[in-house]
Amino acid sequence: MIAQMRQPLSPSGIEDYWVASKCRLDRWGRAMRRIGASAGANTPADERADWPFLRGVLEEVLTGEILTRTWAAVLTAHDRTRDGHHSEPIARSVLIAHLEARHRVLTLLVRGGALGLAWGVRLNRLRRRCERWTDMLIGYLIGVDPDVAEFAVDPDRARDFSEDLRYRSQLAGGRHAWPLVITSIRAAFGRGLGTSSPNGDLNEQIATSVLACLPSEVFDATGLFQSLWLTRLSSVSSDAQRMLDGLIAEDAAADLSRPGKRLRERR
Repeated sequence: MIAQMRQPLSPSGIEDYWVASKCRLDRWGRAMRRIGASAGANTPADERADWPFLRGVLEEVLTGEILTRTWAAVLTAHDRTRDGHHSEPIARSVLIAHLEARHRVLTLLVRGGALGLAWGVRLNRLRRRCERWTDMLIGYLIGVDPDVAEFAVDPDRARDFSEDLRYRSQLAGGRHAWPLVITSIRAAFGRGLGTSSPNGDLNEQIATSVLACLPSEVFDATGLFQSLWLTRLSSVSSDAQRMLDGLIAEDAAADLSRPGKRLRERR
């Protein structure tokens, strides 16, 4: 929906996203330097007093990449829809910095000494899970703008997801696909992650900034998301109302352009 909007997004929402993301990236950098500095220690990673915090940082980098890539794709597609360059540069800046943090995490996984074999394997499985979900979400956007495949981890896989999603949406009950996706992604990440969130405050700010950019019609009167069916129905109703208003305006203009008719009506 956002990718196809003609109206501009909230400037404060975009700015808040950039500021909170940069602050989180700085925290990640300091934390990973601590992990790298302890690479030569004989103490296993999970026996260190600060391991819950460091583990949370590594998991944040990997799981946060899903939103960073997807949001970058959304903002880029939105700019292209409006023939502008307002949000895309900010989204790309955040993504590039996030990919640098990802590279540092992968370097730690390859070396192994800083994390240990067991934790290296677990984090690598999490990485692969995040990559597949990212490409699937990008696949939804490819139907709107095929060029956003560049934001996928594996563009070819994202295109395959897009074709499959397009096929499934045409089947009976296809409108129920998105609620199933939400349920599945919650199940995929509901277990196995650390209980602590090292940067919970910034994660909340980033999520809030993204929500601030969403159009008001996707929320109901209580501030909760409307169902996709209700959102589409509201959109169709608004389109129909605008069409009727346009026709009425055209009829009124046509009447005013015929002075003879106005004279007869006065008589």
